Amino acid sequence: MLTVDFGRLPVGPGTRVLDLGCGGGRHAFEVLRRGADVVAFDMDAEELKGVATMFAAMEQAGEVPDEATAETVTGDALDMPFPDASFDRVIAAEVLEHIPDDMAAMREIFRVLKPGGQAAITVPSFLPERICWALDEDYHTAPGGHVRIYTLAELSAKLKSTGFTIGPHHHAHGLHAPYWWIKCAVGVNNDDHPLAKAYHEILVWDIMKRPAATRIAEAVLNPLIGKSVVLYVRKPA
Repeated sequence: MLTVDFGRLPVGPGTRVLDLGCGGGRHAFEVLRRGADVVAFDMDAEELKGVATMFAAMEQAGEVPDEATAETVTGDALDMPFPDASFDRVIAAEVLEHIPDDMAAMREIFRVLKPGGQAAITVPSFLPERICWALDEDYHTAPGGHVRIYTLAELSAKLKSTGFTIGPHHHAHGLHAPYWWIKCAVGVNNDDHPLAKAYHEILVWDIMKRPAATRIAEAVLNPLIGKSVVLYVRKPA
């Protein structure tokens, strides 16, 4: 399930990409499939072991184009172990809302990006996130949880003040917002609730089958209740 639109953030052979806060690696895997060189970066060393295992499996299955490379690096988004201007692209998907000093992280993204390079920044959309916060305090107070709710204007202003040129944006995962509202209403950690389980099964089916009906429904819902907002920015040349 990708949040970033690679039509707006083109990657391919010869492109070096940082997936910042990569988590399970969903975007890193797609970057590698497209033939770019990817660095999956996260502070969770255990999660990165799974990412490295998947990289190896993709290589063995012949899913990695010639010359494309992948590596995992453990570290802190506020002090990344990379030289200035190291990457052509940076992806930061659902990361900044977890970081108290978000502007320090933005400055690090700006620093490691090459002049003229592009970044895709995704955060939870304001309305769906605000509803989740209102329904269940545990959703945002658990250790490592979300520390802020962004408006698109705030996110854009902070990135602009860091030095980025602001580009287009879109919303994603409109079908996922109701799932999280259900989760928060019944208890965010209550994975066994029948309603939450049923909706989760629908989402899994949709991800696997991608039928036309749900693609149309999501396209309609995304601008209204898309769970994530994706903003594309550029470091001036």
